[in-house]
Amino acid sequence: MKKKTILLRGPVLTRSGYGEQSRFALRALRSREDLFDIYVHPLQWGNTGWLNEDSPERRWIDNKVEKTISYIQNGGTFDVSLQVTIPNEFEVIAEKNIGYTAGIETTKVDHRWIQKANEMDELILVSNHSKNIFENTTYDGYIENTLPDGTVERHPQKIVTTVPMHAVNYPVKTYENLQPLDMNLSTKYNFICVAQFGPRKNLVDTIRWFVDEFKDEEDVGLIVKTNVAKNCLVDRETCEGRIRGILQEWPEKKCKVYLLHGDFTDREMHEIYVHENVSAALSLTHGEGFGLPLFEAAYTGVPVIATAWSGQLDFLCDEDGKERFYAVSFDMVQVPEHAVWEGVITKDSMWAYPREQSAKTMMRECLNDIKENASEKHCEYAAELMERFSEEKMYKQFVDAMNVEESFDVESWLDDLDIQEVL
Repeated sequence: MKKKTILLRGPVLTRSGYGEQSRFALRALRSREDLFDIYVHPLQWGNTGWLNEDSPERRWIDNKVEKTISYIQNGGTFDVSLQVTIPNEFEVIAEKNIGYTAGIETTKVDHRWIQKANEMDELILVSNHSKNIFENTTYDGYIENTLPDGTVERHPQKIVTTVPMHAVNYPVKTYENLQPLDMNLSTKYNFICVAQFGPRKNLVDTIRWFVDEFKDEEDVGLIVKTNVAKNCLVDRETCEGRIRGILQEWPEKKCKVYLLHGDFTDREMHEIYVHENVSAALSLTHGEGFGLPLFEAAYTGVPVIATAWSGQLDFLCDEDGKERFYAVSFDMVQVPEHAVWEGVITKDSMWAYPREQSAKTMMRECLNDIKENASEKHCEYAAELMERFSEEKMYKQFVDAMNVEESFDVESWLDDLDIQEVL
């Protein structure tokens, strides 16, 4: 079978969630180079930085980018486009077009997302949460019909997502000989929070509630791996200033808060979780498309404390739906005005607001379990995650969701054969 020319269009070289998503999609395509002739169009993603490490994968991507430029300049076209971005940026640019998006962290998608998604032939989302939001969002619309006399009639019609949709999670990553990252920690029990310093991640309340709960304990710390946009010196100073401002409320606190800032490789991020003094992962997010840092912590065997809503439930609950984390209760509340994002986060959508007392209770319960050596169950669940979300399985799920493999038509094959009857 002839290979299909496929263009991956996405922020594949950026340090962003969509960058990680693009690289996963690319790795899935590379797992089937018998099926795909791969081309790459890298995009920028907001103000995020670009990858700068030299690696075999980076060199391979650079080669594909150069190949793509030459191919397009010479009039080349594509059988398939795979577009990794938010839906309002989807375009019809190939014979078959596939949208791949993180979807939405709230309870409703913008009507333009539905309209643009319906222009695609397939829609792939990173979690069942995102898929469910697309399926459950409807708008009242209408269709126009012009009569012979020029009169225009309007007929009510629901705006719904009609494109075939598939939820495909991320795969686990494995590394040989991981060495604990040197973070110069002075506290024995440390929670790690990996989150961008923005409204949705709820980082201010996360820090405030942690410090208020453990302010009298010298052996407990919170590691905040964060940035505002790029991992530059100005960004670090901004983050440090914000955290110091929060901590002014507890001038006599005994617990520690550490700022971890800068560019980290995937391997280095995993080396954080294997540190003997990293005890748990903490996220009081308002909503996640998937929640990759929590996923990495969970399959590394680190206990997770998190809001019990949105994309992270795909892996924080087992296949029977049982919660395998310290679940923080929440209330669904309309998104604040400052978080409304035209064309992305609608003003009438909601996200989860973790409850302060529940968050503190779960943090305390987790710490008590760790001190009592009751965290072995998390290592057992990590082994389940490693098998359930293996690269081989997730790459196959992704390629299957694209629905581009042509089935073998035996009857047509026989018809094409020159068969003569021999007496």
